[in-house]
Amino acid sequence: MRNIQTVGVIGSGLMGAGIGQVAATAGFETILVDRDPEALVRARKEVSRSLDRLVTKGIVSPGLRDEALARLRYDPSLDEAATCHLVIEAVPENPEIKHAVFTELDRLAPSETIFATNTSSLTVASLASGTGRPDRFLGLHFFNPVPVMALVEVVRTAAVREDVIAAGMDFVRRLGKEPVLARDTGGFIVNRLLIPYMMDAIRALESGLATVADIDTAMRLGAGHPMGPFTLLDLVGLDTTARAGNALRDEFGDPRFGAPDLLQRLVAAGHLGRKSGRGFYVHGEGGPLPVTEFP
Repeated sequence: MRNIQTVGVIGSGLMGAGIGQVAATAGFETILVDRDPEALVRARKEVSRSLDRLVTKGIVSPGLRDEALARLRYDPSLDEAATCHLVIEAVPENPEIKHAVFTELDRLAPSETIFATNTSSLTVASLASGTGRPDRFLGLHFFNPVPVMALVEVVRTAAVREDVIAAGMDFVRRLGKEPVLARDTGGFIVNRLLIPYMMDAIRALESGLATVADIDTAMRLGAGHPMGPFTLLDLVGLDTTARAGNALRDEFGDPRFGAPDLLQRLVAAGHLGRKSGRGFYVHGEGGPLPVTEFP
């Protein structure tokens, strides 16, 4: 197994841009791919802003920021990214979109290229099965915001080679993050435990147990969580959480994973959390304000 030096990231949303940023900051020559030119423009601006914030906080030096920006390239085509030593898919959590990406990558990439998916709710094996390299296909599940969150779940399928898993673990450590090894089952470790907790918080709100603000405060101060469940839901994205929860409900046959009625109504109304400006909180210049009346 050759040493990973070049990284392709497919998808330039928050997750893809964040993965591209940390890879370039860690010294990897990195290509961020998105077929939407406007998405690439947004990603370039977000990466630059994120690195500037890290410089202001003294976490990254101005020199390292400039080196990272120089190592990160943006491309609307898969062609060059497919030749990288490692290609990480970070497109929307839609199996048809992901399968289409890997089908094209499999056609373009050399046989020794490692494929990874950042999926949070689909099985890695289901995505690997559409390629000719299930033995060189693993999960690398990052967490949002990628530049800040220290954990990456490295997901092992039944078909993946041990040296590929070792390369994935080494890559994560070279990013300055902590890898944990998980079996390829729905939700892996974190979401298998976290999604029922967030769904239960929504059901508690629906039942009138307490307000958004009080439930968040209770879990922060009573359970020692860094943020309450509704703050976390707005950060992750209500649509993302609903899709992941419903996928796990279908896989395990457990209704506790499924999106409660209130969550489904908010998603239908376009209230998706921070990215839309409103979810369980209203996000504006005055800071997040808890919502007290829901559609």
